[in-house]
Amino acid sequence: MLNTAIIGAGPYGLSIAAYFRHQGIPFRIFGRTMDSWLAHMPKGMFLKSDGFASNIYDPEDKFTLERFCAEKGVEYGHTGVPVHLDNFVAYGLAFRERMVPELEDRQVVSIERLADGYRLRLDDGETFMARRVVLAVGITHFAYTPPALEALPSSLVSHSYDHHNLDSFKGRSVVVLGGGSSALDVAGLLHEVGADVQLVTRRQSLKFHSAPTGKPRSLWQQFRHPQSGLGPGLKSRFFSDAPMTFHYLPARLRVEAVRRTLGPSGGWFIKDKVIGRVPLVLSHTLKGAGVQGGRVRLDLRGADGTPKEILTEHVIAATGYRVNLDRLQFLDAGIRSKIETLEGSPVLSSSFESSVPGLYFAGLAAANSFGPVMRFAFGAGFAAQTLTRAVVKSLSREPASIRVPSAVTSD
Repeated sequence: MLNTAIIGAGPYGLSIAAYFRHQGIPFRIFGRTMDSWLAHMPKGMFLKSDGFASNIYDPEDKFTLERFCAEKGVEYGHTGVPVHLDNFVAYGLAFRERMVPELEDRQVVSIERLADGYRLRLDDGETFMARRVVLAVGITHFAYTPPALEALPSSLVSHSYDHHNLDSFKGRSVVVLGGGSSALDVAGLLHEVGADVQLVTRRQSLKFHSAPTGKPRSLWQQFRHPQSGLGPGLKSRFFSDAPMTFHYLPARLRVEAVRRTLGPSGGWFIKDKVIGRVPLVLSHTLKGAGVQGGRVRLDLRGADGTPKEILTEHVIAATGYRVNLDRLQFLDAGIRSKIETLEGSPVLSSSFESSVPGLYFAGLAAANSFGPVMRFAFGAGFAAQTLTRAVVKSLSREPASIRVPSAVTSD
């Protein structure tokens, strides 16, 4: 029986696999490398995270983003130099080749729980048993679309997750719903490709990160607003550096902190692509939607109650991601029904284990347990270290006869 199966090959899955490999933990890892970044983020975007906070992690820091950029001759800065999507994806692919050569570009289509572990089936029909399963699926499966849009055809409505290349919208009218980073990135990039784009948000104003000044920060500024993997500020420093302390806070306090902290905002570099270029419809809430003359009719309401109607050829819901375990259809319904949840997310132990023994979650699904840092690549290092310690400790208690995986079987 295999010791551990890792599902997902983004920053979290790759980091966990690199740590397991270093410790000699038997594992298999499945998924398309950096899929969410490679196929579901808009071409031309930059990461909001600083360079030093955009690493994929290995236990010896052998292959950081800084080292990759140095090898490729790409401009890099711990801060002040935005990380281009193409460079981050290329770094992830290189990390996989160098640090996780075991990755199998195959999909897990079903996971069942048996008395002695989990039975997994792959898309090519292979089945095998694993003692533990780590789900590091990131935002995959969790795209959230407002209910008012769900009944409309996909030719008229999509989610920002559905788009990498926006060129097909050139010359078309598009409404982007949302006020966060995804919405701002998509709206700005749609304008660049020649779309007739409007941005609709319920927010009274848009927020952007502060642009770097290029000047050294005073000691007082460093004390009041310390740098962290989630940006400057005492709260951000706590959330980025103390996820285990966060884990022991009262549950409702944790959920509220995740909901309120690091709210919708865009990177400083996208501001000039949106402000003064993209028409904004602020302080308006979506109340309904329908199809009229082959277009989407959006029924909005302003903060003062005034109704407003917009007709457009396409709507892109850049409305974020919400964890919903029922979206994980490859996970047996019997397993899903036994997972204790809090506001839709699994309740996790201090080792990332769910209430179903041997089933672990990392990334976005772990945010309510370990804080906002789990929504960012920066949290992958903590997740990999913590999971590795837990598995090593568990292995030390197991008989030697079951530490080595048996051969897999195929249907």
